[in-house]
Amino acid sequence: MGKITRRDFLKKSTAAAFAGAFLPTIIPATALGKGGVVAPSERIVFGCIGVGSQMRGHRDFFAGFRESQVIAVCDVRKSNREDSKRAVEAISARRSELQSYKGCDMTEDYLDIVERDDIDAVATPDHWHVQIALAAAKAGKHVYLEKPMSLTIEEGKILSDAVRRTGIKLQVGTQQRTEDGFRRAAEIVRNKMIGEVKEIYTDIGVFAQPKILKEEPIPEGFNYEKWLGPSPWYPYNPERVLSFWNGGWRCFWDYGCCKDGDWGAHHYDIIQWALGKDNSFPARFCPPNTDGSKCRFFEYENGPRVYINPFGQNGGTKGYMIRFVGTKGEVRVSRGNNISSDPEWMARGALPNGFIRLQRVASIREDLISCIRNGGTPICNADVGYHTGTTCQLSAMALRLNRVVNWDTKNEKVIGDPVAQSMTSRVRRAPYFLGV
Repeated sequence: MGKITRRDFLKKSTAAAFAGAFLPTIIPATALGKGGVVAPSERIVFGCIGVGSQMRGHRDFFAGFRESQVIAVCDVRKSNREDSKRAVEAISARRSELQSYKGCDMTEDYLDIVERDDIDAVATPDHWHVQIALAAAKAGKHVYLEKPMSLTIEEGKILSDAVRRTGIKLQVGTQQRTEDGFRRAAEIVRNKMIGEVKEIYTDIGVFAQPKILKEEPIPEGFNYEKWLGPSPWYPYNPERVLSFWNGGWRCFWDYGCCKDGDWGAHHYDIIQWALGKDNSFPARFCPPNTDGSKCRFFEYENGPRVYINPFGQNGGTKGYMIRFVGTKGEVRVSRGNNISSDPEWMARGALPNGFIRLQRVASIREDLISCIRNGGTPICNADVGYHTGTTCQLSAMALRLNRVVNWDTKNEKVIGDPVAQSMTSRVRRAPYFLGV
């Protein structure tokens, strides 16, 4: 006999009730999705993996949103697991429609979540990136994945191919695309309202390079070996594993590409979107003091140059996160729908009929759920994540090597630099292999 899924069981039970099997069964309106409530069979059931600082917001959203629920959490820290279990159960208790909710399970091993038949999707942060998402895709689970999508260029390609092959929905957490200001700026650029784009300036900040850390005892209840995962082994120090948006483990090349993978993943994504380059890459990545530029930059084939942390060069960002400069004007944008332009009317007036309009979604997490339920392509899908992530990694590569890195945008490999090409992949520590 074939496996009966949760949804199949619910459908069969409902059909039997309407057929008058044995005794009449009263089915509450909430079970049928009436009264503005989503039926249990239509809710997307999540497991949340890696429930530290960034994941708490995603966990609480998926636990409380009317079209989803959370039934399991995973973390290598016992305290994170226990805190998340309590938080999910408290949120779920406030939802009167979750009449059959049986509580939130917790585990240290992400495979315990990925292999469950009663879970439809997983949400997971960066650092381990692709290994968890790839296992989820192979199991037919949809994925909300924090940015940047992958630790290496090779991993990004493997995951984007797997998503295409399995047909799951994957959303990368570059939420700036959901803000009206960024979308408006991208539409101004895409419709050539500022003419041909010549230069782009973006501020992504800098991290202080980590100092040598002395070994300290591993805290009880923390599986440090599993936290390191595929990355090289280092003695434990709390600064190495610190979960902090503007530092902590993000400062180490072993776990990402520092600021390029932090704010760069957000701003490069908007630049790609605005230029219509979601499925392409820049071609040349340069460290400071290249071609007379004090700051580093990358540039597109027959396209504009993107200056990173320009610090006043040619006017810099003028206090904004991203500044697009064209032959007929410019547009500047930051978070909080902070947008301005020259001429000023471009940022304020309605776009003329027939102009290109970019995808608009209420929130990046709702967009994933909508795509799972109704079909469609997430606004920050795996292909977008792969191309933006590759841009982040190549930019960081030029900085680390302190030399120009040229990228073959068609064959997707480094040109004429074996060392740089070797950095598109990394050796993974046993037993944390991708299994591909």
